[in-house]
Formats: sequence, C-alpha cells, structure tokens
Amino acid sequence: MVYLFLAFAASLLFAVWEYLQHQRRVNSIPIRIHVNGTRGKSSVTRLIAAGLRAGGIRTLAKTTGTLPRIIHADGLEVPIQRRSGANIIEQVKVFRYFAKEKPQAIVIECMAVNPEYQWICEHRFVRASVGVITNTRLDHILEMGPTLENVTRSLCNTLPPRGVAYTAEQNMFWLMRKEAERSDCRLWRVNSESVSYLELGQFSYIEHADNVALALAVCEHYHVPREVALEGMYKAFPDPGALKVLEAEENGKVVQFINALAANDPMSTLAIWHKVKDLSTEVGTVIFMLNTRADRYDRTIQLLEMIRDNLTEEFDYLLLNGENLDRVYGSLHEYNIDPAKAIRIGMQDPSETYKAVFERVSDIGTVFAMGNVGKGGLNVATYFANRRRVRKGMNSTAPNEIQQPSH
Repeated sequence: MVYLFLAFAASLLFAVWEYLQHQRRVNSIPIRIHVNGTRGKSSVTRLIAAGLRAGGIRTLAKTTGTLPRIIHADGLEVPIQRRSGANIIEQVKVFRYFAKEKPQAIVIECMAVNPEYQWICEHRFVRASVGVITNTRLDHILEMGPTLENVTRSLCNTLPPRGVAYTAEQNMFWLMRKEAERSDCRLWRVNSESVSYLELGQFSYIEHADNVALALAVCEHYHVPREVALEGMYKAFPDPGALKVLEAEENGKVVQFINALAANDPMSTLAIWHKVKDLSTEVGTVIFMLNTRADRYDRTIQLLEMIRDNLTEEFDYLLLNGENLDRVYGSLHEYNIDPAKAIRIGMQDPSETYKAVFERVSDIGTVFAMGNVGKGGLNVATYFANRRRVRKGMNSTAPNEIQQPSH
C-alpha cells in the first residue's frame, strides 16, 4: 500500500513539474496564435505564418489538417508522425519542440473537437495572444451539436481571455460576440470583400477571400504591411486539402478534378460547387464523387440531403467511394437519387475510380469530390494529381512529400 501511495505521489509531482515546464515554454514565445473553426483552419494557419515570416517575424506553425505538419521558420515542412490516433497531448510535445527553436511567433491549429478539450487546448496549452475562429458550420454535430448554436459556443472555447480574436463568421457573429464578452475578449469581424479578385488570382490554387482576409487582419495586428504579407502568402505551400482544380487527359478526353474533400459540411461544399460553375467555361459530364467514412455517416447524410435539396439536376453520375457502400446505395431513393446513376467503387485502388470516370466521359468531364479526405479520398485526389496535364499556376508538389521552401 505504501508503494502505491509513493508511486501515486511521484506521478502527481511529475505531472505538476511537467505542467510548470510547459507554462515556461509557452511564456518564452511572445506571439501565440490559436486557429479554430469549422472550415479553413489549416489554410488560415499557413497563410498567417507565411505573412508573419515575410514581415521578418521568426514564425513556426503547426497544422492538423489533411496531413499534420510542422512548418519551420524558413518554410520547410516536416510531417508529424503519429504512432496512434490524434491526441491533444500532442500540442504539449509540439510546444517542447517549438521552444527549442526560439521563435518570435507560433501559429497553431486547434486539433480538438470535443468542447471540453477545446477549452483545455486554449486555457491550459496555448494561452493565445490572438485567437482566430474561421467560421462556424453544422459539422461534428455528434461532438459539438446538435445545433449550430451549440457548435458556435464550442468553438468559442478557444477565445483567449482578455485577449484579441478575429473571425470571418457572419451569421453566428452575434452569438460569438456574446461569448467573447463573457471572456473579456475583443472580437473583430473581418470583411472578405476587402480582398480583391486580383489578389485572389495570384494564388496557385483556389483560395477563399475569408481566409485571406483573416490572415491579413492578424498580420496587420502585428504591424506587417499588407503588400508584404500577401507576397509571403503567394509563395507559401497550400495545405494538401486545399481546393484545387486538376486536369487529367486520356485518349483525347479531358477531366477536371475538383478536390473539395476538405470542405465536408454541406454549406461549404455547396458554395464551392457554385464557385466551380462560375469559374468553369464548360463542365461536360458531371460526376459527383462522394467519399464516405463509417464513423462519419452523419456527414454522409448531410451531403446527400444537400444534393437532394439543391443539386438533383446538376450531375450525371454519383460515384461512391469509401466505406458503408451498401448502406449508402440502399438509401439513395430516400434522397431522390436514381440508383442507376450510382457508380460503386468502395475501397478499391484509386486507379479504379480514375478508370470509371474516363469510361463515362465522352470528351469533357468534371469530377466534384466531396465528403471525407480519409478512407481513400486523398489517395484518389493524389492519383488524379499525378496523372494530370501540366497547367500553368498549379502547384506540382505531391502532398505526401516533405516540401522545401521556395526562394
């Protein structure tokens, strides 16, 4: 019994010592930016870090998006190797690494979904000098829902007490402002219209005005001139899940692949499809690719409802990738989708998806990929990227490579 007590006491003392060490590391980094939200966290993290670097601020960043990365002060990206699934304790280990590099600033993406864990990430791990909430959408409703108000309150757990925060959210800003007042946090809403089409056109991929406006606001907060920050953002590598238009060609047939897999809530997915139609001169044969995960079936339902309510007449085929195919296929009639339009692929090699697409396209086609990056989604996107035609302005780095900074 005495040994158990001594072991418990030793464990407790070690935990207290480790916590105090972590707080010392946190305090050694003067600028700490914590990025949360439903969509665009990884992109905004990268943009802010790039803008601060361009302004001469030694900045490191960590993303937890499609492929978790640590981004060094020179732009070098190193993948994070996980022996098991994601765990918020990872943030403590990252701070240990950051502190050794002695940065002036860090930009860190919130990796928690559970509301309590989000609170811990901010109040115990990061203690941000500036907070960012990109937006609030009806996603991860099992953890944060069931309503949009619940999701919004959950995301507001990362608002820094007595600090400053920025958001691009419009519809739920009224609730976010109330939550900010409770935390004595000054919350500012950015205007996406402040970013011109000319500025957006300088990116090598399709970037959202909201993301750029948020990043510019944070850079301005730290006195980085707009032109300098933008130049740094243009040179930065995008997140592997960033929205890209890839073109592949086989035997005279051309297919554009729209990688919208990272935008897995219905509102964002629908907005991207409308943007794609506005930017495309011709879409040809339209194939919606729905990539599903067994543990995110609620997300699949939301996207099927979005198709039923808004896009029933806008696609020729529905390509089913991922898990739970029988369940999805059996429910298509509930969403007014003709099963004859369905192409069942499942968890096969991505070459089968590629082949199935070109078999159904006569000359020009468009694949709009939605749903989930995991369970084969990223593999399909990567396969199309590797088979694509060379297009001016498109980033050519494979998403699973360690990326080198551009000079």
